[in-house]
Amino acid sequence: MAAPEERDLTQEQTEKLLQFQDLTGIESMDQCRHTLEQHNWNIEKILMLVWWCIILCTCQAAVQDRLNEQEGVPSVFNPPPSRPLQVNTADHRIYSYVVSRPQPRGLLGWGYYLIMLPFRFTYYTILDIFRFALRFIRPDPRSRVTDPVGDIVSFMHSFEEKYGRAHPVFYQGTYSQALNDAKRELRFLLVYLHGDDHQDSDEFCRNTLCAPEVISLINTRMLFWACSTNKPEGYRVSQALRENTYPFLAMIMLKDRRMTVVGRLEGLIQPDDLINQLTFIMDANQTYLVSERLEREERNQTQVLRQQQDEAYLASLRADQEKERKKREERERKRRKEEEVQQQKLAEERRRQNLQEEKERKLECLPPEPSANDPESVKIIFKLPNDTRVERRFHSSQSLTVIHDFLFSLKESPEKFQIEANFPRRVLPCVPSEEWPNPPTLQEAGLSHTEVLFVQDLTDE
Repeated sequence: MAAPEERDLTQEQTEKLLQFQDLTGIESMDQCRHTLEQHNWNIEKILMLVWWCIILCTCQAAVQDRLNEQEGVPSVFNPPPSRPLQVNTADHRIYSYVVSRPQPRGLLGWGYYLIMLPFRFTYYTILDIFRFALRFIRPDPRSRVTDPVGDIVSFMHSFEEKYGRAHPVFYQGTYSQALNDAKRELRFLLVYLHGDDHQDSDEFCRNTLCAPEVISLINTRMLFWACSTNKPEGYRVSQALRENTYPFLAMIMLKDRRMTVVGRLEGLIQPDDLINQLTFIMDANQTYLVSERLEREERNQTQVLRQQQDEAYLASLRADQEKERKKREERERKRRKEEEVQQQKLAEERRRQNLQEEKERKLECLPPEPSANDPESVKIIFKLPNDTRVERRFHSSQSLTVIHDFLFSLKESPEKFQIEANFPRRVLPCVPSEEWPNPPTLQEAGLSHTEVLFVQDLTDE
């Protein structure tokens, strides 16, 4: 049907139709003809309208790009891809996902936007200048972290007062403690920095962060640390993570043996999109945790094996030391025993030498033996314990001590002994005692003429 209709057109209209189709790239010939007929085939007027529309869109994009730069949102001329963009920063693969604010729709939206544009631009410019000047007058109080745990608790209370108690479980500790726990437990750590003054923070907390499916995912698969950037602890973390806009989420994990940011989510993100992005980041980095877990288990097993080896070595060393100690004690015991034996031998030798010297002294001190013709002499026959007999004469006036000294000087006599008489049987007091301080003489003891006395050995008693 297009051929008959084209034959009804004039040569000039046909040329304009083909020219308009080439300029616009519209494939449908009917649509091109309909557009030209609405404007009375005035192709110059149509091209002028298209040109002004292009200029207006370009200006709008430039203004939007300027505001995005102020708000930290990526340029509209370089929109984020539909899936997370992998960025190599400091040799680490970081997933970055930025949600830009929606552009105005319709004439009413564009009109409101253009009317508010000068006011917003002026407001943010003056605010930035004021904040910059204020830094020279008064240091930022957030730069001094005095009570980091108090900052976390204060943010938790304000969050629950505003959004309720249905939220992910907050980590009740400092950022450093959260990093240490995530590193120790080999878990993902999700960090949320709350911008109190940002226009999207309230909607994100109320509709996204407190969504049941988001709460379930965060509570089951990661640790969750959050704080306001108006608090010193949150401001300190903000300086470390360098967020561009709010809401801001950072996924941190142990990677290559150091805590590393592996994902950044910025902007007003919806619950389903947040779940998809968090799942994508965790799935992409799960192998690092598995590898680190295996390495840690291997290190633990190596440490346990080394500890067992050390314990076995120490046990063997203690056993060897115990054997050596027993050997030393045995050698010391033998040495002491030999010394004791030697000392006993020396003592025995000294005793015998002293005894021999005492015998010789007693022998030298004995009075001379009286002659057999002396009427006062007494012949005494001694029976020694070894059945030998010894005879000697003593004067009847001599003390019994002389008899004892004579027997003591004999080599055959024992060291300790007593002298007994048979008729009557009695022990002669030959040595001074309490009963006989001065032993009696032979005559007083009833010994006369010839007597037989028995020597009783008392050495073992």
